Amino acid sequence: MPRKNAMTVDVEDYFQVSAFETHIAKDQWDTLPHRVQKNTHQILDIFEDKNIKATFFTLGWVAERYPDLIQRIIKDGHELACHGYEHIRVTEQTPEQFRNDVSRTKKLLEDMSGHEVKGYRAASYSISAKNLWALNVLQEEGFKYSSSIYPVKHDLYGMPDAPRFMFEPIENQEFKELPITTIRLGGKNIPCGGGGFFRFYPYVLSKWAFNRVNHTEKQSGIFYFHPWEIDPGQPRQGGLSFKTRTRHYLNLHKMENRIKQLLTDFSWDTLENIFLK
Repeated sequence: MPRKNAMTVDVEDYFQVSAFETHIAKDQWDTLPHRVQKNTHQILDIFEDKNIKATFFTLGWVAERYPDLIQRIIKDGHELACHGYEHIRVTEQTPEQFRNDVSRTKKLLEDMSGHEVKGYRAASYSISAKNLWALNVLQEEGFKYSSSIYPVKHDLYGMPDAPRFMFEPIENQEFKELPITTIRLGGKNIPCGGGGFFRFYPYVLSKWAFNRVNHTEKQSGIFYFHPWEIDPGQPRQGGLSFKTRTRHYLNLHKMENRIKQLLTDFSWDTLENIFLK
């Protein structure tokens, strides 16, 4: 049997990404064209066709407006997990604000789905060495794991000294942190777990990296992407820097076929099934 990797989706719309925070105000969100419903159903169709189960880290804001997505995620046998209510980075919250946000969203998702929500992923991987208190809050609020640390050096996030694979960050607790997958090259952690890196690299490099993690390191990898990444027709935002524009829009037209190829080339399941059982 091939080693299984965890497929994860961060369910948020194009206008909710952290890179657009200074360009699109939250009070504008309901006035903009929403595309997350259509795009997420498209992803669910792809997973159904490939017989893949995945973990969907879902914003409470999206869940409230599109309960059909929650119903289908559960009906199709996927794992529902928490992405916070409206994509606020942990670095922008006090411990009290963070606790209120995650407890509110956990309860909302559980009430809507009828299932326990065990996992959390921070907006923009915004848990690092400077705010590890957030992991204690998650454990106290009943979460079983977080997948919020990216062990890379990046201008917006990252904790390069963190363990590259699953670890238990809180002494005497079974709470787990599940870092996004990297490979070790030249003394550095190189990202290979999805997002803009997956769109930037030629697909063959991502395939090589996951094969190395599975077969050489004998570990399960964790991959992530967003519904807006398979949507090259999304409304384009003006006034963006070259870096932001490139990061967000690069190779969107290639993403769906790359995801389908990744699903074919490797074996996949939910975070819960791989790491908690």
